[in-house]
Amino acid sequence: MKHLTVAISIFITSISSTMAQQNRLSEQAGTVKSVKQENNTYHFELTNGFAQVTPYNATTIRVRVNKSKFTGDQSYAIDDLTAKGKFTSKEEDRDNLRLYTDSLMVVVHKTPFRVSFYNKAKQLINADEDALGVSWYGNNVSCYKKLHKDEKFIGLGEKTGGINRRGNFYTHWNADVPGYALNADPLYSSIPFFIGIHDKMVYGIFFDNSHRTYFNFGGGADEELYHFGAEDGEMNYYFFGGNTVTDIIKDYTSLTGRTTMPPLWSLGFQQSRWGYDSQEQLLDIAKTFRDKKMPADVIVSDINYMDNYKIFTWNPNNFSNVKQMNAQMRRMGFDMVTIIDPGIKIEKGYKAYEEGVAKDLFAKYPNGRMYVGHVWPGRCHFPDFVKPETRKWWGESFKDSYVNNGVRGFWNDMNEPAAWGREFPNLIEFGEGKDKATLYKVKNAYGSLMSKATYEGTRALMNGQRPFVLTRAAYAGIQKYSAQWTGDNVSSDEHMLLGFRLLNSMGVSGVPYVGMDIGGFMGNPSPELFVRWMSLGVYSPLFRNHTHFGYNYREPWLFGENNTPIIRGILEQRYQLLPYLYSSFYQAHVTGMPINRMLPIAYTHDDKVYQGKFENQFLFGDNILVAPVESNKQVAEVYLPGNTNWYRLSNDEIFKGGAATYVQAPLTDLPVFVKEGAVIPMQSVIQHTKEKGDGVLYLHVYKGSTPTSFTYYEDDGETYDYEKGSSYRRTISYDPEQQKVLFGAKQGNFSSKFKRVKLILHGFGKAGKDETSALNDGAFELSLN
Repeated sequence: MKHLTVAISIFITSISSTMAQQNRLSEQAGTVKSVKQENNTYHFELTNGFAQVTPYNATTIRVRVNKSKFTGDQSYAIDDLTAKGKFTSKEEDRDNLRLYTDSLMVVVHKTPFRVSFYNKAKQLINADEDALGVSWYGNNVSCYKKLHKDEKFIGLGEKTGGINRRGNFYTHWNADVPGYALNADPLYSSIPFFIGIHDKMVYGIFFDNSHRTYFNFGGGADEELYHFGAEDGEMNYYFFGGNTVTDIIKDYTSLTGRTTMPPLWSLGFQQSRWGYDSQEQLLDIAKTFRDKKMPADVIVSDINYMDNYKIFTWNPNNFSNVKQMNAQMRRMGFDMVTIIDPGIKIEKGYKAYEEGVAKDLFAKYPNGRMYVGHVWPGRCHFPDFVKPETRKWWGESFKDSYVNNGVRGFWNDMNEPAAWGREFPNLIEFGEGKDKATLYKVKNAYGSLMSKATYEGTRALMNGQRPFVLTRAAYAGIQKYSAQWTGDNVSSDEHMLLGFRLLNSMGVSGVPYVGMDIGGFMGNPSPELFVRWMSLGVYSPLFRNHTHFGYNYREPWLFGENNTPIIRGILEQRYQLLPYLYSSFYQAHVTGMPINRMLPIAYTHDDKVYQGKFENQFLFGDNILVAPVESNKQVAEVYLPGNTNWYRLSNDEIFKGGAATYVQAPLTDLPVFVKEGAVIPMQSVIQHTKEKGDGVLYLHVYKGSTPTSFTYYEDDGETYDYEKGSSYRRTISYDPEQQKVLFGAKQGNFSSKFKRVKLILHGFGKAGKDETSALNDGAFELSLN
């Protein structure tokens, strides 16, 4: 009878537990029970959890909320979690704790626990929603925020749709989505960072949680609130309270990292396709570029170069002497980029497989058995990039097959991670000890960890030369290690325009080196679409043509005799603009500012820049505005923002800012405009970046009414010597009152490759000014009169 009673009790408890699960309600963080300060972090014990508020600088505040006590601190995006900021003062009463920095007031409301952020003028920037705040449903955690009437949202990285995210729901869960729809979500990468804009104020939030996360910007809640959250893990976000979008990008990238200077050759044109399958074919393509005088720097090889798709191998029949092939490529001014997938074929005698098993470097099931998934080579194991020893092994594995054979570019693909059938089981385990985690936590970060291993390994192997690393999947902070492209797009005008919205959103989310497959990965572009897309590609940091196996070849001389000279001119324009582009990369390196900039970065409170018909437009660096146009349109409506004049790049026609206008948009003349007062450094036409050119820096100056400046930058484009001061920097200023261009003192100990400078004047009624040989001397000025 006793055993029966126990059994009935257990049965009733089980039913009660099941009913509780079925009838589960949400839980809120509750009220503040106690407050304690330690090392400038404020710790809060709540009725239903624990919280911390920490300053990282005067405009960056971290908020952590968890059901249980905090036992550790870890981030896949941030290398150093040490907080260096401080609260300068505090005020406390029964209901609120007010914490001050030099720029913000953070108010912690005690009953219930809510956090509000105010600027220095004590205007409300952002606040938790009154009824919900931080809430849980099981392990699912959300933060509910008040939604302002005029609030707009930008960012979140690689997300489709309009640039204003308001009214939409998004998920971060890295996915392999070939030929993705125009409204597909999620895509390949996860950057849970966004910027809110309202009432002439801005703020940013980075939700550093690598589980499946979601963002609902007012949809489904009568536009009263918005929320973001994750299916597991902490509510762990950083609030950025800078005064401008630029300030917020600087703070965000100061936290998550900034790009290193890319190898200059990687900014040239890159010719790629899935289907190049022999060294003779690659060499013939390279030679044809040179014979046809079509500038290019890179030949990219997709999976066909491998021996049965096994990474770190070459097909012994079709690529019998890779070192010799790359030496021939280099003599023609080309570098090679090869694709790398994470799947390691299960095959006895295959070095990567044998080493990975012997060193215990692969992801596992909970019982310790190595996970098996199917990708290009067949049955594969997958490296556990959470383990530092796996990342070290991976990086060292590039030595024999790639680096020693002259390969300097490494393209990380299929790293969502992808397998046939799309999804790994979520309980596959990575790491060990305190870092041990399931795919549920690691998935969104896997591509970044692979890219980190690739970058750090190849950098160590290349004797001071810079590797080029490209990735498909990523998490916040990827900019430290890799460029990123937008995956398997489609040959259509709609995808071309979407692609630039993606690039611009990735840029505002901290990733400056971005690009897409020009012409579309899947499908056959018309000659008109290809020409238009190439003309836009000039204004993309990564300038790469790529296509799927089985579709038409895309070498730029294959689109008709009439189009070949047009495309040649497009390629030449890219190479002429490289001094401007490289200087813009220096700006990204030191400030985090993207190359491709959606217009809200500079024109945040101009409602027109968010309108659907103008949202594809963007700034390329500081001074060039690009208006993408479909290939079947010859006329376009463009909006030129600001109280300034704009010059059409092709013919110097002047347009007044602050108005929309219709302009001609033939395939031979993409609508591109230069802001008045701009200083645009350019060079002569060269066939590749290793070519010297004529030694003249052509400085284009556009007449304006206000003083402007531009930081011109050079280094050797190959090594990391710039980190030791071997670079060339000058501030070049335009003084409209004195009609002069002023060259500030040279900084750095690198000598410019340009020996002379020539002014090209726009809007002054003169064609140009004579050359001077003072470029490597001290400060000087040139008169425009």
